[in-house]
Amino acid sequence: MRRLSGLAMALAVSMLVGCATTPRHDIDEFSAALPAAMTPPPKQHGAIFQAGYEMALFEDIRARRVGDILTVVLSEKTDATKTAATNTSKDTSIEVESPTIFGQSPSFSVPVPFGPRARGLNLSADVESEQSFAGAGDSSQRNSLTGNITVTVAQVLPNGNLVVRGQKRLTINQGDEYVKISGIVRPADIRPDNTVLSTQVADARIAYIGEGALADANAQGWLGRFFNSKWWPL
Repeated sequence: MRRLSGLAMALAVSMLVGCATTPRHDIDEFSAALPAAMTPPPKQHGAIFQAGYEMALFEDIRARRVGDILTVVLSEKTDATKTAATNTSKDTSIEVESPTIFGQSPSFSVPVPFGPRARGLNLSADVESEQSFAGAGDSSQRNSLTGNITVTVAQVLPNGNLVVRGQKRLTINQGDEYVKISGIVRPADIRPDNTVLSTQVADARIAYIGEGALADANAQGWLGRFFNSKWWPL
């Protein structure tokens, strides 16, 4: 019983040490660097002219202020492949001859429980060991997302770049589909028709998720997720 308790305690300590040394991957490490904020000069409003509400009649109407609408053209496509293979082997052989004393090899006998003595033994030894390992892995992933989603300007940065975000919700039969996107857009990348490619959105976060009966039926149960998790030892 004491041995089992000690083994359980050692296993628990090793798991805690493993959890403490596991590296953390914080999503903030991949956030875009924002320029230093600068205090804009106060707006001067006249009797007729109101700063920030002017209209451009002789140029392309593009999103440039908070609340303006911008269409993002989704053209995401990824293709990743990874292959790994490892082969190791190790052979060990040790042979020790019986020593010779005055020209004679000493011998001795050893009593055997419930039997006669083992006679004619010497001090020679022979040890052989053979180890081998072979491992291989192959992984591939392909993703594609196309379509359009219209977002609004949430913030205008001091350098003129636009922080945009928005979502689209589609209700089909008994389920809801959500397309969400946020990121930073450079005004120069906005095309004359007030659209921008998703590949030109900095710090882009694109999510395509579903909710409802169809999504629930396509999801694995909690017991199956447990057996496929890293906590299952097999």
